[in-house]
Amino acid sequence: IYSDPAKRLELYFRPKDPYCHPVCANRFPTSTMLLKVKRIKKKKKQLDSEEQMQPEIQFEMEILGIVTTAYKFQGMSDFQYLAMHSGPDGKQTSMYDKVLMLKPEKEEFFNRELPLYIPPPIFSRLDTPVDYFYRPDIQHREGYNNPQVSGENLIGLSRARRPHNAIFVNFDDEEIPSKPLDAAVQTWKKVCTNPVDRKVEEELRKLFEVRPVWSRNAVKANISVHPDKLKLLLPYLAYYMLTGPWRSLWVRFGYDPRKHPEAKMYQVLDFRIRCGMKYGYTPNDMPVKAKRSTYNYSLPITVKKQASHTVSVHDLKQGLGTLGADGAKKPVSSRYKLKDSMYVFREGDLPPYRQMFYQLCDLNVESLQKIIHRNDGTESECTERDGWCLPKTTDELRDTMSLMIKQIIRSTRPALFSNTTSTEDGKEQLAYESGEDEDDEEEEEEDFKPSDGSENEMETEILDYV
Repeated sequence: IYSDPAKRLELYFRPKDPYCHPVCANRFPTSTMLLKVKRIKKKKKQLDSEEQMQPEIQFEMEILGIVTTAYKFQGMSDFQYLAMHSGPDGKQTSMYDKVLMLKPEKEEFFNRELPLYIPPPIFSRLDTPVDYFYRPDIQHREGYNNPQVSGENLIGLSRARRPHNAIFVNFDDEEIPSKPLDAAVQTWKKVCTNPVDRKVEEELRKLFEVRPVWSRNAVKANISVHPDKLKLLLPYLAYYMLTGPWRSLWVRFGYDPRKHPEAKMYQVLDFRIRCGMKYGYTPNDMPVKAKRSTYNYSLPITVKKQASHTVSVHDLKQGLGTLGADGAKKPVSSRYKLKDSMYVFREGDLPPYRQMFYQLCDLNVESLQKIIHRNDGTESECTERDGWCLPKTTDELRDTMSLMIKQIIRSTRPALFSNTTSTEDGKEQLAYESGEDEDDEEEEEEDFKPSDGSENEMETEILDYV
């Protein structure tokens, strides 16, 4: 627990009871000393038998060390759920000897008839008291609209939309926007108050003139801009595609990639590194590690969430991030830039993450470009799945890229392929270790779920704008 500052120290009052809920202590920095104190009694010599003997008390203190971290139990104890069963007569019977397997048991142990006992996984998500005032009408922030509730979605959304004013376009929408929303213009003008912001705006305009479709990571690899300002600048210059071959990409206002066959080069490719017996290595042997593991899970009550810094309009006006504390270490021109490998695929290099979103023009491999350009000049129809490419083009690209990656792994770790075995056709164990499915990268509408906001993928930023 001490090695992870985000974890809370757990104290179990009944350590041998697996159903005991702990109390949790928060971690605090401190500057105190650990003292060793000795209390020494010395008996005085008895001079007169009638006088009482008074002991002499002395204290000796020694500093053993300095304490820099302390854990304080400030929360309340959670509910306790015992493995008990109430009989028809109201008598309580312990079930610990029936549900706990303390040693290897035979089949009879699992086939016994027992009362149903399913303890809840968690009772309280908070262990500190909070005041919750029930109000008949909730006062939302300005600009909030009640979500539409249908029979398929009775719960709806519970938070107000964030006013970043991006325009979202689906592949089957007939029209595309030619200019940003007035609110997006006003928001950007409000925070664009210093020369650095105006320079970044001009740089992004030039990028969209050279190439009308960009991914967010590609933009961040070409210009240095604070992420909070990029959230406001992108909706000012481009709209966001939700579905189709340009999904999760930003498109320049007035440009419709569905009407221009040359926009084939800007389509997105969802690539995930494959692993399994068919490819000769398991997920644990992968040189590209997954960003999270299902085996390392902590209940919400045992994790101490860090308080996020709220960015205000005043901070943005003052050029947030352009004159930070690390300004002397890193120049402004490259402080927020990403590496080219975050959006460019090159032969001989491994992707930084197990799932990547590449644009076709960023696949810098001759064999891949030949697959893409097979139908140059003969594009007849733009489909939602393949765009201007031939059918199954994305599958061929993924197969070719997977073969390249396998060769890289073979050259760096040949021992993995010394005893490879293949399974029967149709029964290969394929595992696409990407951390999240493609749908997890999309928005929070019906078929799109929010991303967790990490930089481990070429992620969509839908939640930053809705």
